[in-house]
Amino acid sequence: MRVLLIEDEEKISAAVAHALKQKHYEVDCAADGNEGFMLAQKDIYDVIVLDIMLPGKSGWEIVKELRSCKNATPVLLLTALASINDRVSGLDLGADDYLVKPFAMAELMARIRALSRRIPAVYISKALHLGNMSLDVDNLTLSIDGQEMKLTYREAQFMEMLMRKPGMVFTREQIIDRIWGYDNLVHDNNIEIYVHYLRKKISKASHLIATIRGIGYTLEER
Repeated sequence: MRVLLIEDEEKISAAVAHALKQKHYEVDCAADGNEGFMLAQKDIYDVIVLDIMLPGKSGWEIVKELRSCKNATPVLLLTALASINDRVSGLDLGADDYLVKPFAMAELMARIRALSRRIPAVYISKALHLGNMSLDVDNLTLSIDGQEMKLTYREAQFMEMLMRKPGMVFTREQIIDRIWGYDNLVHDNNIEIYVHYLRKKISKASHLIATIRGIGYTLEER
C-alpha cells in the first residue's frame, strides 16, 4: 500500500513515516500544501494522511480541490483543531476520517488500515484477475492460462498498476512515481526495459501492453 503524508511538522512527519515503513508501506512525504496537492493529484496513493494547518494550501483546500477533481482517495485529516465544528467542516469537504493531535501511533495505524479497506476489492486483493491472466502481487507470480511465471518486484508492481485499471493510460511520470518513488531519478529507458521484458512474458495473454506515443502505456485487450 502506498501512503502520501502531507505534514509540515518535521518530527511528526518523520515519526509517522518511520512507523508506516516499519509496516512495509511505501511512503511519500510533503512538507507544504502546494507540494502535497501536486502529489495527491497523481492519483497513485491508497491513503492520504493530511495535516490541516499547512503552509501554502491548507488541508481543507486540498481535500475540497481533490474531491472537485473526482479524486476519491481516502483522506485522513491530522490537526490540532479539536472542536466539533472543525471536525464537521473537514468531513463535509470530503475527508474520510479525522484524528486530533497529539495522537497515539497505534490509533493512526489502525485508522489507515480501516481507510484502506474502503478501497474497492480489486485494489486490495492479493490476486488480480484479467482475461486469462492472474497476478499474485505478494508472491511475484503471474499466471497465463494456468501457466505460472516469476516476476521481479518492479515487474509485479508495474503489472499490478496496469491490471488494476485496464484501458487507462499511465504517463511515464505516473509509472515512475508509483514504482520508483517521485524523488528518485529514473530515466525513460528504465521503463522501456521493463516494458520490453514484460511484453515477452505476457505474449500469450489476453491483453497487451500498448504504447501511447508521447504519453505512456496502457493495458488493452488484444
